[in-house]
Amino acid sequence: MNHQVNELDMLKKLDRDHVWHHLTPHSAAEKGLPMFVRGEGLRLWDSEGNEYLDASAGGVWVTNVGYGRQEIANAVAAQLSQLNFFAGAMASAPAAAFAKKLLEKMPGMNRVYYSNSGSEANEKAFKMVRQIAHKYYGGKKSKILYRDRDYHGTTLAALSATGQAERRAQFGPFAPGFVEVPHCCEYRNQYPEAEDYGLRAADAIEEVVLQEGPDTVGAIILEPITAGGGVITPPAGYWPRVREICDRYNILLIMDEVVCGVGRTGRWFGYQHYDVQPDIVTMAKGLASGYAAISCTVTTERVYELLQEKSAEDTLGYFRDISTFGGCLAGPAAALVNMQILEEENLVQNSQQMGDYLLTRLAALKDKHPIIGDVRGKGLFAGIELVQDRDSKVPVDESVAIAIVGRCKEMGVLIGRTNRSFERYNNILNFSPALTATAEQIDQIVNTLDQAISSVVA
Repeated sequence: MNHQVNELDMLKKLDRDHVWHHLTPHSAAEKGLPMFVRGEGLRLWDSEGNEYLDASAGGVWVTNVGYGRQEIANAVAAQLSQLNFFAGAMASAPAAAFAKKLLEKMPGMNRVYYSNSGSEANEKAFKMVRQIAHKYYGGKKSKILYRDRDYHGTTLAALSATGQAERRAQFGPFAPGFVEVPHCCEYRNQYPEAEDYGLRAADAIEEVVLQEGPDTVGAIILEPITAGGGVITPPAGYWPRVREICDRYNILLIMDEVVCGVGRTGRWFGYQHYDVQPDIVTMAKGLASGYAAISCTVTTERVYELLQEKSAEDTLGYFRDISTFGGCLAGPAAALVNMQILEEENLVQNSQQMGDYLLTRLAALKDKHPIIGDVRGKGLFAGIELVQDRDSKVPVDESVAIAIVGRCKEMGVLIGRTNRSFERYNNILNFSPALTATAEQIDQIVNTLDQAISSVVA
């Protein structure tokens, strides 16, 4: 026993001295961070034996089918033992099988390009747009629009398409050709004179297109529901108008489903709530629930055909791109079993049902706590916006959100929040338990939150 304790102390010291943690300032890391050692379902245990209910899907919306799924681990082990890797220039059985399974859930889409992260999946989409611009428009139709408050990844090009000031701060200069359009957060309505907010918010995109010049805009990338920017559900009428604008000006619609995809919102993909057909869909996170690194850039057949050689002399005509670890076969092997679990256990339906229950319980909490200005979300993907008072909607200082998250953690529940994303709106708490969540677990999450708010705001 003493040997185990000494080894644990050594590992904690090594962690403090040598590991550079994501999104964590040194002042927090030097105090020592929880070291999680085991997970099962929605439950986590740290090295001290403390138990937590994870309402954040691994902290960043990843573990959709929960922890401890031996069947996925077994599938990955079997695939790695048989064949672990060959570059994606060659065919593989797992990649073919998962592509078929995935496309069954995505009518209108027909090609799957594998890589290993959401940022990379979006980079591939951007490169596709830029190559199409060069092949067919003399390089001119290369601008990519993105939306205020949306997040698309951590690489420089993905950050160039991210509408979050504190995410971008001190990392410029950014890649040229990325242009911001206004947000569609109805709670923060920037068009109070408009009769129909959804149509007005979408029309703001057209205004930017016309300002930039339609012949210069090749694509727009949007999250179906804004995730890290505040769990912003789109207003009625927004998405059909966005598709109309894209069709009018020959603009490719890229749907970033890195967070929303694979059941999180109560449909297989978030865009499927809104009767809109994308040209490109990117995904990662819940695709394999964190059991292997995988992302996909999925396109229509039309986009695929645009990026093929037109003749033997057209040596630069095809999509000359590679993702090294897009060739790791653990990814599609894990993703295939992950999707089978989602199907067999009806977890997409459970996400919708338990998500409705979660939103109902959070709405009741809003009636109790004036600090809650807004409750929003779809499926097991919910957020609450904290305000100083409901009339002014002035956001609370981020220290309040930090304190509530910390208090929940002390009581054994892990929730999320906007983290160094905005200058003013780091005031949103988010909830994304695994899609296996039960009503009892939802009750534990909300009851804990209730107590945390009472103790922080008292």
